[in-house]
Amino acid sequence: MSTIFSPKGRITRRKYLTLFIVFYFINLLCLLKMYEAYVIEKHVEFFVFGIILITTIVLLLVQAIKRMHDIGLDWRYVLYLLIPPPVNLIGFVWLAAKKGQEGENEYGKDPRKTDAF
Repeated sequence: MSTIFSPKGRITRRKYLTLFIVFYFINLLCLLKMYEAYVIEKHVEFFVFGIILITTIVLLLVQAIKRMHDIGLDWRYVLYLLIPPPVNLIGFVWLAAKKGQEGENEYGKDPRKTDAF
């Protein structure tokens, strides 16, 4: 069983979309809190929310790698998601909409048969 911290394996569209929504919402909250901390000059809060923001961005990219594996693509295509919005948002939505390969591929077993949700 793969975890959300490991880029190995494959995940379903449903699991990817759920994790994407959670992490993207956390990203937006962190950005708002960072702006607020910057305005009132609370440097520790700014730093803490910055670390949380970077962590959730990395976790989003890890989930995108697993989704690319489900589609049958290499991890290097995820680097396109580092392009600023709206390009990266389009890429994340495409990953949520694109159907994965049927059956087993070089990255692992079909997640629709092994994932709990």
